[in-house]
Amino acid sequence: MDAAFTEEQHEIRRTLRELLLKRCGPDEVKAAVRTPPGYDTQLWQQLAGRLGLPGLALPTAYGGVGCGPTELALAAEETGRAVLPSPLVATAALAAPLILALGSERQRTALLPALAAGELTATLAVPGGRLATALALTGPNDDGGWAGGGRAGGIQARRAPQESGAAAPEDGGWRLYGEAGQVLNGHTADVLVVAAHTGGFARSRTLLFLVRAGADGAAARSGAASGAPGLRRTRQTALDETRPQARIELREVPAELLGEGDGDAAAVTGALAATGATAAAVLAAEAVGAADTALARTVAHVQQREQFGRPIGSFQAVQHRLADLYVRLQAARSAAYYAAWSAGGGPQAPGYGAGPHEPGVAALALAQALETLRAVAAEAVQLHGGIGFTWEHEAHLYFKRAACDELLVGPVHRLRARAAEEAGLFPDGAAEPGGGGVPAGVPVPGRVPAVVEG
Repeated sequence: MDAAFTEEQHEIRRTLRELLLKRCGPDEVKAAVRTPPGYDTQLWQQLAGRLGLPGLALPTAYGGVGCGPTELALAAEETGRAVLPSPLVATAALAAPLILALGSERQRTALLPALAAGELTATLAVPGGRLATALALTGPNDDGGWAGGGRAGGIQARRAPQESGAAAPEDGGWRLYGEAGQVLNGHTADVLVVAAHTGGFARSRTLLFLVRAGADGAAARSGAASGAPGLRRTRQTALDETRPQARIELREVPAELLGEGDGDAAAVTGALAATGATAAAVLAAEAVGAADTALARTVAHVQQREQFGRPIGSFQAVQHRLADLYVRLQAARSAAYYAAWSAGGGPQAPGYGAGPHEPGVAALALAQALETLRAVAAEAVQLHGGIGFTWEHEAHLYFKRAACDELLVGPVHRLRARAAEEAGLFPDGAAEPGGGGVPAGVPVPGRVPAVVEG
């Protein structure tokens, strides 16, 4: 196996890095996140039109570039270096793969070319902040309870009333009721892929639905008021402003089932798990890029800052700390690349659905990358001294990204527990309930061991 990148892959990284160095410095990032959409719309259009970034891993038949998860991960590594605020993850890593995997030919033709060209943006809405569970990253998603099972809670879907003999409604014939928080770019997305529970008690199942926000997304990006009937979207205050999130409230909102027929719950959970593998690889690569830049800037700082008449980077204790971070960063980078390669089907042809991803690889790579970014960001704040502790310093862009990404798709220990479960490292019953991933009999600090009477 040749693990070297191709010239095309190197060109993707090179071109994207040059553009972001010119257009996306720390000051530009801080200005962009305070706009109504939360990102620079002109820069996004340039990334979509010039580089085809949102369609990088989509087939050419639907207006994409025809690459795979590896190229998308390499692009995400570059956007992570700049902590770029954009709808890339929500559109290209979450919504587009689901539309490609489950959508009818009509839905694919209508949506994917526009998504690939940057004319539309999309996102995945999962109720209850259960995005990681829905993507099978922190636990199995086959029970569907994460979408709000039963008659209350989550998001419920029901068929719209239809008069006898009337033609099928153009909006798809479904109505959604409920709410979801922590939806990535949910306040500006033109298309919402919504996970909803339907079927009641007898035919309980979780399916995916399309909600066309239409001009509502464009209105949000321009700062105008939302006008979609039955749909209310509010941008949430988040610690990491570079990762815009929103609360979505649906009150009998017209929706269309993603796919054909009555929907297949097993196909939905399978597609979500496959999408989770790709999204985890993309997020891991993005975290690696952010950690790489944070580490490089910290190294440059300790070479210039003097203490006791000499640069602090000359002290052995500081060198050891930075060397440890470098080793962890390289390990995280290798894990992220391997996860992206695995998500693309390994040795098979690139692209979504080319082959089954290796169990546990995606969750483990994401855990490694998030933990590395958190460690690098914390050391960056420490080694920058007093200025590093101020919110205005650029080191906090990486610190906030590390904290919020783990809240969104973590925590790290559950990602590792899920990876161990998928890989079959422990026999049935060997791990304690709750996703801790600790085999029975292994002492845990702070936990009182049970007394066994014999």
